[in-house]
Order: sequence, then C-alpha cells, then structure tokens
Amino acid sequence: MNFRRGLEKAEPEINLIPLIDVLLVILIFLMITTTYTKYTALKVTLPVADANKALPVPEKIVVSVSADGAYAIDRRVLSGTTPAALNTALKQAADVARSRANGAEPVLIINADAQSTHQAVINVMEAARLAGLSHLTFATRANQGAGP
Repeated sequence: MNFRRGLEKAEPEINLIPLIDVLLVILIFLMITTTYTKYTALKVTLPVADANKALPVPEKIVVSVSADGAYAIDRRVLSGTTPAALNTALKQAADVARSRANGAEPVLIINADAQSTHQAVINVMEAARLAGLSHLTFATRANQGAGP
C-alpha cells in the first residue's frame, strides 16, 4: 500500500506579509529620524547678532477717526475736522515722537471706526505723507465667531 501516491509534493513558499510589515516599520523609523536639509538657491552666510540687545520699540502715534469724521491724535480730540487742521496736528505729533525716539521713525496707527468714510481715512494717510511718516498700520479687532 502506497499511501504517498495521492499526496502532492508541497512547494515551499515565502510568506511576504511579515517582510512587508518589517520594511514598513523600518521606513517609518527612517522617516522620523531623518534630518532635513534646507536647500537654497544662493549660498548665504548669515551675520552674527548679539541676542542680549533689546530691539528698540518704535514710538507710536495713534490717530482715531470717528464715524462722524472727527479726528483724535494720541487721545487728544482735534477741534477741527478739516484736512489742514489734521495736517498741522499730525506734523506736531510726528516731531514730538521723533524727538522722543532720538530721530527714529515713529509708527502711525490708524484707528478708524468701521462706519467712518473712506475720505476721512484718506485724509489721515495724506497728512501722514505730508508729515513724513512712512510706517503706518491699521488697527483692527478680531472677527468674533468666524471659523478658520
């Protein structure tokens, strides 16, 4: 009785699933431990800076514009709402700010009401140009309830 006749010879095969698992773990390990190098178009040697020195805080001039077109410079309400009155007051405020900052350029912060006219804001920007102020920014408030 030959019982082996019905049995086929089993072919040995390599199970690839454990090999793939090990390779994935190695790949993830290499991705995590890799140091990335930043490539730039130009070879630049950065200068050395003394981290102990504090940066000077620029003088600020805050110009507020109300909804009815009235102006205030550093919380002082101007008596007139004309561009000429604004020019004069802003030049004086710029001179005072420059003297306090030892000649450094002050920053003009325009704090305009949302209901103020564009012309009122343009008047402030034109007065800033005439006063020699080139650094200006607008004050805003965060949008409440707006999603990313």
